[in-house]
Amino acid sequence: MKFTQLSIDTLKRAQERLEETLDQMSVEEANTMPAPIIKSVTWLFWHTARELDLQISDLNNTEPLWLTDGWSGRFALDLPDDTEDWRHTPEEAAKVVVTHKDILTDYLAACVNLTTTYLEAVAEESMTDIVDDQWTPPVTRQVRIVSAIDDAVMHSGQAVYTRRMVIGK
Repeated sequence: MKFTQLSIDTLKRAQERLEETLDQMSVEEANTMPAPIIKSVTWLFWHTARELDLQISDLNNTEPLWLTDGWSGRFALDLPDDTEDWRHTPEEAAKVVVTHKDILTDYLAACVNLTTTYLEAVAEESMTDIVDDQWTPPVTRQVRIVSAIDDAVMHSGQAVYTRRMVIGK
């Protein structure tokens, strides 16, 4: 199995886990932060999609779907479009709320599709290309892809844990 196909399969499992978790909750439950430092399922879902969007759009040399496909306006969050969500305080994370769960599943589906399309087209031999030299060691394309997908997997597990804290199952 190629690295890219393994990455796609791993990402789709994270997507399924997030969707199953969200399906078991009401929108109010999904928006709930069960403790000040534990982010809501809504935030975890949104952040997962956004991280894929930002990382893969950067690798693809395109603008993020957040801007080009109007997700910013649809979510209408009380946060700037360039918010560094990986650094959100509990107060900032609490601003990520939705009125309908479909917006979360639709944005994640669009970002998974973006990632899958990119992975199906990217050349395997380009995986060792340096894509970010601001780190030591410099970040390769493969490391960036693994990082984005690992983030999705981690947050899908956190969403399950958060759901259990909020609704007890």
